[in-house]
Amino acid sequence: MEDRYYVRLEDEHHHQLQDPVPTSLLVYLYIGHFLARWGARTWEFSVGLYMINVWPDSLLMAAAYGVVESATTAVFGPLVGQWIDNSTYPKVLRVWLLTQNLSFIVAGVTVVGLLISPDMRVTNATTFSMLVVLTNLSGAVAVLSTLAGTILIEREWVVVISEGHSSNLLTKLNSMIRRIDLISTLFAPVVTGFIISFVSMIASAVGLAIWNILSYWFLNSVYKGIPALQERSRKRGLKLKTKPNDQEQAPSTSQEETNQNHDSSDDVASRSLVRKFVERVSESPFIHAWQVYLQQDIVLAGLSLALLYFTVLSFGTLMTATLEWDGIPAYIIGTGRGISAIM
Repeated sequence: MEDRYYVRLEDEHHHQLQDPVPTSLLVYLYIGHFLARWGARTWEFSVGLYMINVWPDSLLMAAAYGVVESATTAVFGPLVGQWIDNSTYPKVLRVWLLTQNLSFIVAGVTVVGLLISPDMRVTNATTFSMLVVLTNLSGAVAVLSTLAGTILIEREWVVVISEGHSSNLLTKLNSMIRRIDLISTLFAPVVTGFIISFVSMIASAVGLAIWNILSYWFLNSVYKGIPALQERSRKRGLKLKTKPNDQEQAPSTSQEETNQNHDSSDDVASRSLVRKFVERVSESPFIHAWQVYLQQDIVLAGLSLALLYFTVLSFGTLMTATLEWDGIPAYIIGTGRGISAIM
């Protein structure tokens, strides 16, 4: 009877029976992750349809949004990873879901405003431009928050929860998380396409704005119910508290060096500033991430795959907008995108 409610696994290293992981908390983890991923996949599919309906005569809006989204991920993605490494789990959880929900709410409201007033582009160009910029910024924030959630759940929590247990638990968690992502990729476009086609575009935007409210409660319950997550977060918090002391000692040393070299010429000082600037840029998370990637054995294979991707049609924002522009119903596009996820 007890096995129905708890997952009991034997530790491979210590050969001791570890504390059971309540099945209810695993279910909460799955539900919270599902809600977050569904909202992200819904926006990913819907934004192209929104943009082409806001400006029916051109694909410029959809293309611009695609550029903003991709550039945001490429430039600020390493910063997100570094921030997660330097933050406690509760902080990451709150910031992730708060920013994701707020960005979807703001994006949904701005899209509703643009759709309600289709003539705004002509009658009030300033307001139209502000709403478009706000929609793009909200989408960029949503992409970064989704990336943070992916790292937190799939790369951090799954590993921490499975520590001290056999590899079966890690395999189970990974497979279930992956299954949730595939289900969201498959069904979110289909459901959204039917809502847009048979209800309204505005109803889809409003639904997106109020989605994910319960996600924080489920995931926060998981954090509070699993001691391993709290212990890892506590150790990380203690480690972070010791960093400022080391950083506070650094300026005194650099100040002494500055005083010793105060009599140097202006030319030497300017070269020193340039050198420091170059060093600071090279140590930035964005540059450091590329340096790490270029040192990997699979770098050429990754670049080859990136070049190959240029020749492949995919159901991205621009293609979704193009199909809508050609008069294909949204539910057909959503169904096609769902089928492509299966492939």
